[in-house]
Amino acid sequence: MPETIVQIRDLTFRYHPGETPVFDDFSWTVAAGERWTIIGPSGGGKTTLLYLLSGLQQPEAGQVRVAGAPVPRPRASTGLILQNHGLLPWATVRQNATLGLRMGRFYRNKQGPPGQPRPYPPALPLSEVDAWLDRLGVAHLGDKYPSQLSGGQQQRVAIARTLALRPNLLLMDEPFSALDAVIREDLQDLVLSLQRELGITTILVTHSVQEAAILGGRILALGQPPNRVADVVENPQSGAPDFRDSTAYLAIARRLRRKLK
Repeated sequence: MPETIVQIRDLTFRYHPGETPVFDDFSWTVAAGERWTIIGPSGGGKTTLLYLLSGLQQPEAGQVRVAGAPVPRPRASTGLILQNHGLLPWATVRQNATLGLRMGRFYRNKQGPPGQPRPYPPALPLSEVDAWLDRLGVAHLGDKYPSQLSGGQQQRVAIARTLALRPNLLLMDEPFSALDAVIREDLQDLVLSLQRELGITTILVTHSVQEAAILGGRILALGQPPNRVADVVENPQSGAPDFRDSTAYLAIARRLRRKLK
């Protein structure tokens, strides 16, 4: 059986004392290599769950473990891709894409807290980034600045920067929501291709029923807080050729719409 990479047990989380918890005694597991999407209403905890997995938020009670260890802080082997790309406006494409690896070189001799995952990026050769920029079709833009790129190009740079760090868990928070339909579908297909190629565990948050169905081999449907049960929709045909035109896709989309209502 595949190893478990994400294990959440009896999670309780709320932003402020006394308010309704976003998660209340909530449990969920993700096996290595799986491809998940998370969908639900605004305020339902989708982004919060990613932040808990990435170490940017901490639970009030319960456990959040990634690769068998607690996550008291961000870990080097978790990649996080945001909607706004997170590119430095004053840095070129190549400077942005190599940022993590350059930080890894700076911290190469620094040790993390005992018994905790190393939080510092790996000290890998910068050629790792060049290979990914080329693979993602933006190597020719290396000397450009983010303001000179389209939204789709910026997101490809952000993906290259993340994959160059060799993560074993990739978290994406509505990464394509600001893009037009054609570019969005192109990047969805890219994510599916990369996931097959690398076998990396992916968890993507989206408001789009269509995107959840296209990208999620398994789909976590959250509701209005408090979330107590992991409502999982199995979607085994996701990623198959012509899935967008299949009756299986339409059936999953209808099922998700009913859950959201």
